[in-house]
Amino acid sequence: MAEDRFVIGVDVGTQSAKVMIFAADGGVVAEGHQALRPLEIPAPNRAVHPDDDLCYGIVAAIQEAVASFVAAGHDIAFIEAMGICIIRCCRALLRADGTLAHPVINWMDGRLDHPHAHEDQYGEVSHVTTSSGYVGLRLTGERIDTSANLIGWWPVDDLAHDWSDDPERWASCNLRRSQVFDLVRPGERIGGLTAEVAALLGLPGGLPVVATAHDKAVEALGSGVLEPGFGLVSLGTYVAAMTHGVRHVPDAESFWTFPASLPGHHLFECWGVRRGMWGISWFRDEFGAAAIADADAADVPVEELLNAEAAQVPAGSDGLLTVHDWAAPPQAPFRRGALIGFDGRHTRGHIYRSMLEGIALRLKTHMDPMAVELGQPFTELIVSGGGANSDVMMQILADTHGVPATRNRVRSSAAIGCAVNAGMYAGIWSSPEDAAAVLVQRDDTFEPVPEHTALYTRLAKIEASIHEHLDPVTQALAELDVE
Repeated sequence: MAEDRFVIGVDVGTQSAKVMIFAADGGVVAEGHQALRPLEIPAPNRAVHPDDDLCYGIVAAIQEAVASFVAAGHDIAFIEAMGICIIRCCRALLRADGTLAHPVINWMDGRLDHPHAHEDQYGEVSHVTTSSGYVGLRLTGERIDTSANLIGWWPVDDLAHDWSDDPERWASCNLRRSQVFDLVRPGERIGGLTAEVAALLGLPGGLPVVATAHDKAVEALGSGVLEPGFGLVSLGTYVAAMTHGVRHVPDAESFWTFPASLPGHHLFECWGVRRGMWGISWFRDEFGAAAIADADAADVPVEELLNAEAAQVPAGSDGLLTVHDWAAPPQAPFRRGALIGFDGRHTRGHIYRSMLEGIALRLKTHMDPMAVELGQPFTELIVSGGGANSDVMMQILADTHGVPATRNRVRSSAAIGCAVNAGMYAGIWSSPEDAAAVLVQRDDTFEPVPEHTALYTRLAKIEASIHEHLDPVTQALAELDVE
């Protein structure tokens, strides 16, 4: 029976691993979650995942989901496939036996702005792969990766979904074919769970592990933003904005063209906000002791308290502007974050709201040129990620962009995208539209307030020009720090 068919979606980001088990009717029947350990930052512009933390987190999250699945009376024999989506733009250096020669290098590490270069600390390096390639190897024993998670210094032909045959591309990336994994397309099989891993996870041996794409493309698929005019705002550690398309635009000026999680489709993504929602967590953890105490006294989560306080602050935060450069972009490594415009009116609610507004304003300065270049204005935003739980943030996004902002009932859109690829592989759904019809369910929609949109339009012009004024200051400070 259709209701006895299940697939697993595995979504691993910078801060956590999330696992969801879906039924053929789209219902979520079990979940697992494991927080990852904080990144190790041993030096400026270095960031790695400690030890083998990505795999530890995946194992713990899957074990929790499977235990819940079995406790609910379901049989693991009816789980037909597992789709995996692992954080993009990372680099894994492996010994010949497949173990890590060095902790997985995170996307915030400056080494990923350049081709692979051997360092003495690595020792023997047999293979260089992505985070998804490494995790796939650990699950299946196969040296196979998705062709749609090779963003950065990789000699790949995105249109062919295979490695490039241009020797100059290989030389520019400082790689040889023998150092990288074989490739499959999104929706194709990487391999089956090894007997050892299956026993550890409580799943059937040989369970197909299905390739997806880079995490933002999988999130777009799982959000249901396949139609023109729909934009996805992904509120994660890296805040991104993107839209789907079928044409390849390799030389765009205001966005990147990446592979989508459906072969033959593309994902258009503009510049985002590095350490976007990470910055919100940073503020909460570093400066929120009093807020945490107040939240405990009121018996509410601290995020609920801060959002309630931010809701009482008028749009524009009474002149307080946050510049989100907590992680500087590669082309301007000297940039730093800033909060501008303090006066005696401002409270922690103002700071919190200003940080949320800063994310939305920065996105607008990047999304507007993408819409113009594509000739396709945004008519609605779909918002995913943990930040979508905030009513305040949802309203700010609607007001900033002047279009409705909607969140789905299941916030973990990447897990849904994994389920789409896995379920289509297993034959549970015949098309992404069929899968989306049961998996993607819209929740609240926030309509823009015209007077707020007018104010944010003015603020966006100020934010767009802010680096012209701040860059000389932050560059001087960076030089002082080096000395």
